Formats: sequence, structure tokens, C-alpha cells
Amino acid sequence: MVERFAVAMIVNNRFGVLNRVAGLYAKRCYNIDSISVGETEDPKYSRMTIVSTGDEYMKDQVIRQLEKLIDVKSVTLLEPENTAFAQHMFIKMHLTGTERGSSKHQVLSMINEYGGKVADFGEEHLTAEITGSMAKLDSFIEKVRSFGILELSRSGDIAIGLGIENTLSVEKNYEE
Repeated sequence: MVERFAVAMIVNNRFGVLNRVAGLYAKRCYNIDSISVGETEDPKYSRMTIVSTGDEYMKDQVIRQLEKLIDVKSVTLLEPENTAFAQHMFIKMHLTGTERGSSKHQVLSMINEYGGKVADFGEEHLTAEITGSMAKLDSFIEKVRSFGILELSRSGDIAIGLGIENTLSVEKNYEE
């Protein structure tokens, strides 16, 4: 059965690592639906979250191949029921016309409803910042589409395991 899945990993924080990871996916003709990379609490390492669509065989192969890359220190398949996922989005909307005041009020109300905040506010535009699940962001986009979306910037999923246990860690001594 083909389904969306997420892989998280801890990698060395240095040039070329992202290229090697993406190259592994490309070489096997696997598509990356979203990718998010950021430094961890230790600046020597970054955390990568990659979301793809595939079957059980593909999931298994992705994990096995990623584990072979020298810069990958830890890799795990994120189980949806034990993982918190979120995306981050900036969305710039066009607010014009005779109902301008009313439309700004409507948009501000929706931003509040979705737990977002205003990042920029102008005479004819408004930029909102929203964080949440993919479904939440998709829902917000649909609700404000009629105002006119000028620009949209959205991250891929970031994720972390629920509970006190670390889903990823650098347990071995990888000093070079």
C-alpha cells in the first residue's frame, strides 16, 4: 500500500550532506514531498525530516540506504501516532476594493482563529504567519483564497517524537 511517510535523521552539519541525501533519493527514483533541515542543540549536527510517498519496500530501502551514508549518524521512520508534525507558513494576501476595511477585519479574525499572527500589515496587503498541521495550513489557504494570495512560503514538515524518549540521538563517538 502506498502512503505518506516521514524519515528523521541526525546528520553532520557540513556542506554536501544535503546533496548526498537528496542524491540517494534521486538515484532510486524516489520523490521527496518535503524536506526540512535545521541545526540541533549541538551545532556539529543537523536534524533532517524528509516526507515521501511509497510502499513498505520503499520505506525499508530508504532507511537501509540512509544508514549507509557516512554523514548520517542516526535515522528513524517516524510513526504518525507517536510523532508531533508541524509546518510553518507565511502568506501574503491582497486586500483591496470597497470592502477593504471589512476584508481586513475578516482576515484578522481568521488569523486569530488559526492561532496565527500578523507579520506585515499594509494599506493593500497583509502577511500572516501560521504554524500547524498540513491540513490546518491547507484549510487556511482555502478560506483566504478569495482575498487574493500574492505570495506564499511554506516549510516542509518538521517533526519530533512524543514522550520523554529520544527518537534520534548520536550515541556513538563520531569525532573525526
